[in-house]
Amino acid sequence: MAGRIEDYALIGDMQTAALVCRDGTVDWLCLPRFDSHAIFAGLLGTEEHGFWRLGPAHASDAEPPAAARRTYRGDSLVLESEWDTPRGTVRVTDFMPPRDGAPQLIRIVEGVSGRVPMRSELRMRFSYGRVVPWVHKHEGRTVAVAGPDSVWFDTEAETYGEALTTYADFTVAPGDRIAFTISWEPSHKEPPALPEPEQSLTATEDFWRDWVEHCTYHGPYREAVVRSLITLKALTYAPTGGIVAAPTTSLPEEIGGVRNWDYRYTWLRDAAITLSSLLRTGYREEARAWREWLLRAVAGDPENLQIMYGIAGERELGEAELDWLPGYENSTPVRVGNGAAHQLQLDVYGEVTEALHLAHMTGLARNDYASVLQLKLIRYLEDHWNEPDEGIWEVRGPRRHFVHSKVMAWVAVDRTIKLIESGDADGPLDRWKQLRDDIHRDVCEKGYDKERNTFTQSYGSRELDASLLLIPQMGFLPPDDKRVIGTIEAIQRELSTSDGFILRYPTDGDDEGVDGLPGDEGAFLACSFWMADDLAMIGRVDEARKLFEKLLSLRNDLGLLAEEWDPRLKRQVGNFPQAFSHVPLIDTALRLTASGAYGG
Repeated sequence: MAGRIEDYALIGDMQTAALVCRDGTVDWLCLPRFDSHAIFAGLLGTEEHGFWRLGPAHASDAEPPAAARRTYRGDSLVLESEWDTPRGTVRVTDFMPPRDGAPQLIRIVEGVSGRVPMRSELRMRFSYGRVVPWVHKHEGRTVAVAGPDSVWFDTEAETYGEALTTYADFTVAPGDRIAFTISWEPSHKEPPALPEPEQSLTATEDFWRDWVEHCTYHGPYREAVVRSLITLKALTYAPTGGIVAAPTTSLPEEIGGVRNWDYRYTWLRDAAITLSSLLRTGYREEARAWREWLLRAVAGDPENLQIMYGIAGERELGEAELDWLPGYENSTPVRVGNGAAHQLQLDVYGEVTEALHLAHMTGLARNDYASVLQLKLIRYLEDHWNEPDEGIWEVRGPRRHFVHSKVMAWVAVDRTIKLIESGDADGPLDRWKQLRDDIHRDVCEKGYDKERNTFTQSYGSRELDASLLLIPQMGFLPPDDKRVIGTIEAIQRELSTSDGFILRYPTDGDDEGVDGLPGDEGAFLACSFWMADDLAMIGRVDEARKLFEKLLSLRNDLGLLAEEWDPRLKRQVGNFPQAFSHVPLIDTALRLTASGAYGG
């Protein structure tokens, strides 16, 4: 069985990523892109669906031992895991070098003390565990081939095949270093170049060290912020600038439940807020690349803006279920693709416009088409802002007039007015000022419950929604407005878990709720960070800091967060690692640092 979600480490090359468990097992890897078919899908099934374990040898009927220690090497994405065994100590270094040719996953075994028997156990299964490849030798190298894909396995250790698995048994002593590499190449092409593990390790460390040096944040939460920034960079698809929401699919929001989605795509919302965090911490080149990706993805049809695209801007992300995979801890169905791609989510217009506005305000070189796009988006909103939609949480129930969607439509118009007033665009200023006022009035009249002194999830509803916490952060109302304070306190009362973390909205267990799905989910980590932000904005800074530091304690030992936290099971749930959790971590750290609201 796969490990707990928080037992995994992330390594990647900014085109795809692998998850490595504490016991040295790679249980997830898609090649050559984030959204390609997995060659190791044990994370969503069993060992029969593909894995690569590298660690101390153990009895066949025993659980593989977990590493005693693991860490990233400095501010990098190079993972080091160490095992203490009765015969000595061994270290395994795992990394994926930034790509210059074939994608590679490199694992270097190093003897630290004693003489430690080791085993590499490689079981490649293509097409999400469904296809057993043809494994054979080619000029002394091991290659696995199936259809369009080939994976090449290189090592100095002696290997042998047994039960459709490639093994290597060897012993390491102090100073010994034995490397193992897999490389992907289209099966019709020539073999990839022989790997150079030690040179690749040096180059990978240099890359990450140089990249982190550009970070402009030097406050008290630097370790958490830098690790989050590295994670966001790892989720960026370097060739295009697109940013995936997470490198995984179908890790459940409820263990054993059906809320299992494919996050290996670029959500405009997630990517836009990622862009804002990168800009605030000094990473303008990533912001420029994302803006160019956006303009290409939307080109030709901005009025039909999708909420998400493929990492190269693809529009068709058809959803399917992989019925041969039993799911993570029997959480089915396992889905690939995402049917929410064609939903109407009006808030996306606000997030995209806010990102373009921030890029403009921070001095990113002007792009005339970006301004044209922004104006086209507002013209679309003029005619559609008052329609019901599926909202930020992608409900699969009936469309509603979600308050957050209306607020973000207001944001889109407001930021475009500011663009026109700056002289960098032309538009019907008076008409759009009236539109801004109309949206604001509509929300305050129809989305506010006077009796309870709180905004509600949608017009005419009594449910609350954590996305309402963004009202003061977006400048829709000032933090000291009684309606803002009332909403914050209502969410604390009605959407807070026993741990003090925040749910997105009420769910109804076995019955379908507003989102059209049965089952429940954990506390949504982004919403919990938003609560910390709001508490700081209304002057409750000590409470904000305590909540923030409590959220930091949920990170795994490597500083990584999934989408949600299950307060009952006390574990991370949802796709992992999740950009939408790491972005607000950065933003809250910046806000608390600016306010001086930190301890120690």
